[in-house]
Amino acid sequence: MKLFRIVLAALLLTAGASAFAHRFHTGFTDLSVNQRSGSLEVVHTLHTDDVDALLANLYQRQFDLTHPEDEAVLRKYIEKQFWIVGAGGKRLPLHWVGLTVGPETVVVYQEIENTPLSQANVIHHDILSDFLADQTNTLNITENGAVRTLAFSRQALELPVR
Repeated sequence: MKLFRIVLAALLLTAGASAFAHRFHTGFTDLSVNQRSGSLEVVHTLHTDDVDALLANLYQRQFDLTHPEDEAVLRKYIEKQFWIVGAGGKRLPLHWVGLTVGPETVVVYQEIENTPLSQANVIHHDILSDFLADQTNTLNITENGAVRTLAFSRQALELPVR
C-alpha cells in the first residue's frame, strides 16, 4: 500500500508539472551591431521543448543538439526560416556561429560580417511559425542605444526594418 501511494504521488507530481509547461509559443530575436567587429549579430532564443517537438515531428526521432550532426539539422531549418534582405532584394550572407542548449531555451547565434544595420531592409522570420499555428516571434533591433521591436506571426512573416 505504501508503494502504491508513492507511485500515485509521483504520477500526480508529473501530471502537475506538465500542466505548468508553457502555454504560449514565442521566440525572441535580438539584432544589433557589434561595435568592435562591425558585424551584424543575430541571437534567437527559442523554447527547448518547441524545438524538440519540431525536429521530432519533421524527422520522427529525438535529437541531441549537443551533437554536431543534430545541430546541423537545426542549422538547416533556421537558415531556411530566417533571413535578412538587403539592397536590390538580395539576402545578406548570414553565417552560423553556434548555439547553446539549456533545459528551457535553445539560443542560436548568427552574424553578418562587416555589415551595418543600415544595409538591412527587410527581415523574414518564420522560425517555428510553420509548425506552431500560434507561434509569435519578437525581434528587437538595437541601434545607437535605442530599441525597436518587430512582431512576426503566420500573418506577418516579412517586415521592413525601417
